[in-house]
Amino acid sequence: MRAADRHDGRLVGDGTRRHTMARYKVGDYKLRVGRSRTGRGVFACEDIPRDVCIDEYVGRVVKEEELANDRLKYLFSVSKKKMIDGNIPENRARFINHSCRPNCRAEGPNGRVFIMTKRKIKAGEEITYHYGKEYFDLILRKLGCKCVKCLEEKAAQRKSGAKRASATKRANAPKRANGAKRANGTKRTSGTKRASSTKRAGGTVTGSAKRAKRTGQSGHARV
Repeated sequence: MRAADRHDGRLVGDGTRRHTMARYKVGDYKLRVGRSRTGRGVFACEDIPRDVCIDEYVGRVVKEEELANDRLKYLFSVSKKKMIDGNIPENRARFINHSCRPNCRAEGPNGRVFIMTKRKIKAGEEITYHYGKEYFDLILRKLGCKCVKCLEEKAAQRKSGAKRASATKRANAPKRANGAKRANGTKRTSGTKRASSTKRAGGTVTGSAKRAKRTGQSGHARV
């Protein structure tokens, strides 16, 4: 997601598990904001283990009358009645992009939002989480999601379509051209066989004449 796009985040992965605030202590992991395929993104500068907290999405509480303001680009719903605007300098997490195959998730106890790793993340990987079905259907589906998973699926579809088109082209090729080729091949083969037969017959006559000459016999002398 580009930095200029509206971000109506949704919490996922909280479930029914009981959590303690110790679980959500942000670890001292090195992250950086850099260029991504969709604008700015957040990247890991070191290997990060699974199921740890790497950042908190922070912001100011937005009043209900402010929600119609299109200039608010980093809104995150933390509860049914509370939404925060993450467009503040200390909120690095606002640059984390969406992915349909994310390596993190957002969890939110007590009206706060924490970014938790779903798996081990390698140094250099971009940090991503799923923005939620509602946001995906309303925004990303229309614009065209550019996450790695969706781009791979589109590439596979193009490749499959090219193969089907090639197979259809071969199936629709004129059959008469192949028939003419087979007929010409048969004609050449028949002509070759006749020439070989004539050559063998000529060799037989010549051999007989040579044998008659060596024995001093002639075909006319024998009665």
